[in-house]
Amino acid sequence: MISIDNKLTISYEYCKNMSKIHAKTFYFASRFLPPEKKNACYAIYAFCRYIDDLVDKNLMRSLSSEESFEKISEAVNEWRQHLQALYNGEIIDHPIMIALKDTISKFDIPENLPNELIDGVNMDMSKTRYENFEDLKVYCYKVASVVGLMTTYVFGFKDDRTFNYAVDLGIAMQMTNILRDVKEDAMGGRIYIPNEDMKLFDYSEEDLMKNTMNKNFRELMEYQISRAVKYYDTAEEGIRMLDRDSRITVGLMSRNYRKILHIIRENDFNVFGKRTYVPVHRKLADVPKVMLEFGRA
Repeated sequence: MISIDNKLTISYEYCKNMSKIHAKTFYFASRFLPPEKKNACYAIYAFCRYIDDLVDKNLMRSLSSEESFEKISEAVNEWRQHLQALYNGEIIDHPIMIALKDTISKFDIPENLPNELIDGVNMDMSKTRYENFEDLKVYCYKVASVVGLMTTYVFGFKDDRTFNYAVDLGIAMQMTNILRDVKEDAMGGRIYIPNEDMKLFDYSEEDLMKNTMNKNFRELMEYQISRAVKYYDTAEEGIRMLDRDSRITVGLMSRNYRKILHIIRENDFNVFGKRTYVPVHRKLADVPKVMLEFGRA
């Protein structure tokens, strides 16, 4: 029989491997965290990824099947029940839940946060368009800012204002995901760029579905990128409020995710070809700068 300690070690390793495969920017930056915080972030990421995949991958397989929607909803609700059980002190025999139980216990992560994440992921089953940016912000908060709020408890902080900056960084990073994945999301029947903005730049859903590259699209993308950059800029103050041993990791995540936007610009806003990513050498280039900027007392 595997001991409790060994089972926990195996569970954290499982979460680490999920992060390594699916979250390369985070995994690259996580090496600067102390082991306990690193493991906790792996557990949070694995939980978020698993829930997201329950919806995302299954939706891609069955866009129009009401029966499939019900099955997805049942699977997500089962994990919500597992989450409730964890907070009630029960043990769920799944590596992600074993690691997450240890993490929420050590870092006192409030129960409402992972539940809000589940609410956000569920939105993808019922909402495929966003009328304006205020509408989109609600989604960004639930699927991304909430992750930042959970990890803020792990990173440690000096001031409660840190949570406001974590919300901003989450919005910036989710907007980056949206702009990088425009084509993929549209193929899945979802358009996250606000309808109000598309009208402003006279770029239609039909244009998007046809992968139309024109002046209007470039201006629309620049408008979205400029908005995201403002959120990255605001969030930087919050990085300085984190515990010193966590700042480099969060600083690198912020800078490297922001670089996705730079590369979109460098590629003349063409997100309809191969997926935009930041090469390792460009990630490495920021390490000394971030260490100097955020690694000080």
